[in-house]
Amino acid sequence: MGRFGAVLLCAVLAQAAGTPPRIEIVEGDGAINNIRLHRAKEPVVRVVDSSGQPLPNVAVTFLLPETGASGTFAAGLSSLTAMTDANGQAVGRGLRPNNHTGQFQIRVTASYRGEAATAIVTQTNAEPVQAGGSSKKILIVALIGGAAAAGAAVALSKGKSSSAAPPPPPAGAVITPGAPTFGHP
Repeated sequence: MGRFGAVLLCAVLAQAAGTPPRIEIVEGDGAINNIRLHRAKEPVVRVVDSSGQPLPNVAVTFLLPETGASGTFAAGLSSLTAMTDANGQAVGRGLRPNNHTGQFQIRVTASYRGEAATAIVTQTNAEPVQAGGSSKKILIVALIGGAAAAGAAVALSKGKSSSAAPPPPPAGAVITPGAPTFGHP
């Protein structure tokens, strides 16, 4: 290799060493975790260089909040360090939500050749609505309301002359989440 080639190689290596890695979020951002079943979506990130090539064997740290809505990794720890695989991906394995509902952020950091990158994965801990309870009450009220509307339609149709066309059948009850409302048939 000539002198020009050696200088060019040194310049390329110096540029690569000074370029920070980038963290791309692959999975887990915007996830909703079930606190009742202690199930969470494990965050998955990909670490790449400035040209978008995956970086294997890079240490990636996932850090959870200490208070409020959050979770733990294995052994109840609030942080986990994982190495990227051949595709540059690292997984925050073993994430379990705590019992606090709400949104929280997982801070992700990666360090490569003295340069660091950070990213944020946002998740929410929620308690799912149980089947039954108030939803059964809404269903019963909706069915009673539908029956009352059908009865009213029949009663109104009996007061009209026999030459009039029969009224259309009453519309079925439509059940939607929220406070029940009833309209005209």
